[in-house]
Amino acid sequence: MAKEKQKQQISLSNKRAFHDYEILEKYEAGIVLHGTEVKSLRQGRASFKDSYAKVIDGELWVVNLHITPYDHGGYSNHDPVRRRKLLLHKHELRRLIGKIEERGLTVVPLRIYFKGSYAKMQIGLARGKRMHDKRKDIAKRDMTRDAQRELKDKYRLKI
Repeated sequence: MAKEKQKQQISLSNKRAFHDYEILEKYEAGIVLHGTEVKSLRQGRASFKDSYAKVIDGELWVVNLHITPYDHGGYSNHDPVRRRKLLLHKHELRRLIGKIEERGLTVVPLRIYFKGSYAKMQIGLARGKRMHDKRKDIAKRDMTRDAQRELKDKYRLKI
């Protein structure tokens, strides 16, 4: 029996997007990458800071996604913040474009992961949160945390 190599699942998340935006819909898109970008992503070296998706000539592109150059890439390394094309079905793309133009919504990258050997990006149709919405979310999270803590203390064994 040959030993099978266990691949660890690489998944990079944009936690800031969930804090700053209300996510209305989620889509899975393929992403066009160069060879060294894939190797760098497999090492988990990417940053979503200030990244967003933009429609250019009827195609969806992700802008300002920083993928750190691969350590052993040499001359074949890529530009870390270049625009990268997102691959969606035509009907999904038309729907997204219509909603972006109509309602003033934006598309933000939420997660990058590998599905088989393909790199995928989960994008979300989002509306920006106002400050009071963020405070409401923080208060709600604190209340659930306190309730969980009280339940834990209530059912703890007393010896």
